[in-house]
Amino acid sequence: MRILHTADWHIGRTLEGRSRFAEHVAFFEELETIIKDEKIDVLLMAGDVFDSVNPPAFAEELFYESVAKISRQYNLPIAIIAGNHDHPERLAAARKIAQTQGIYIVGYPGVEPLQIPVNGDVLQLAALPYPSESRMRSVFTESSEEKQLRDAYNEKIKSIFQRLTHSFKKNHVRMAMSHMFVAGGSASDSERPIEVGGAYTITADAVPENIQYTALGHLHRPQNIRHTKTITRYAGSPLAFSFSESGVTKSVTVVDVKPEDETPSIKEIPLSSGKPLVRWEATHGMSQVKQWLDEKKDTNAWIELSLHMNETPSMEEIQFIRKSHPGIIHIYPIFPEMKERPATTQKNNLPIDELFQKFYEKQTGGAKPDDDLIRLFMEMIEEEGESN
Repeated sequence: MRILHTADWHIGRTLEGRSRFAEHVAFFEELETIIKDEKIDVLLMAGDVFDSVNPPAFAEELFYESVAKISRQYNLPIAIIAGNHDHPERLAAARKIAQTQGIYIVGYPGVEPLQIPVNGDVLQLAALPYPSESRMRSVFTESSEEKQLRDAYNEKIKSIFQRLTHSFKKNHVRMAMSHMFVAGGSASDSERPIEVGGAYTITADAVPENIQYTALGHLHRPQNIRHTKTITRYAGSPLAFSFSESGVTKSVTVVDVKPEDETPSIKEIPLSSGKPLVRWEATHGMSQVKQWLDEKKDTNAWIELSLHMNETPSMEEIQFIRKSHPGIIHIYPIFPEMKERPATTQKNNLPIDELFQKFYEKQTGGAKPDDDLIRLFMEMIEEEGESN
């Protein structure tokens, strides 16, 4: 059985206001080519289909049309779970109609595994959508011991996986799929920090042992997780969503597995549909930038430019750069007294309330937010984290 593992499509996401729609269209075209060339039997999508719980209409249209086309044209079973960015009910609303076409959509965590017929065999899949405490309420009651929250969460995940896999038979292919943060995974800036780690981290021993492969979503860098009893892997996102992913090769994972093989064969297939995110370091100032622009360097890339200068660049220079390369997203002036651009030295280390105060002062010309306004902002941040 040949299984293609992918995740974290984030359809509808932008990059500082720039649309990524054309790149997502190109990704689905590339995905279809891989399915055809690699003779894929099953497609697993491990969560975060969309970038928000209320995706734009064009994102939903692209998703449903693309998935239906792949399923119909290649007679391919497809299993999809909700990630933390997806609305579980909205994503799974068409599940009954979809399943008649061999498309299995799971919105909320449960304890019934999927049994997917594949060419005369069966894929037993322990499909666990993003298991936040609120989404697991229908499966388990919440722990009242706040200090034991992390351990209680880990035990809940263990218990759910045990219930999902206890009926698995060794004469069928046995897999798990989830959207979560497993300790040991390497995150990037494109995963929102409030959603990674913390109480919603599970340890390697929570991953079930009586399976052959665990397909994960949530982290955007493709990687295997160490210290698990069986192969546990993040497929990564098909597009780079943060400049911290500059230089990271995007890919999908092909898993070759037979019921009797406890260790499947893994192949990583690189993707080329997404534009690369590139960092330019112009240590020789505007002359170097103009040379790169004349050379048409990285014409099909999104650019973060660090521009070394002795004085602040003029508006004419900034406009010239942006008009010459529409893919330039950020321009960070670097002056001799600065060792690196301020964003890397300040942004990641300051508490969020201090960042808000600095932003407010800048926007208002020096006025300081009062305590009530800061408290309201922090409440909004917490509500956003809970809704995601």
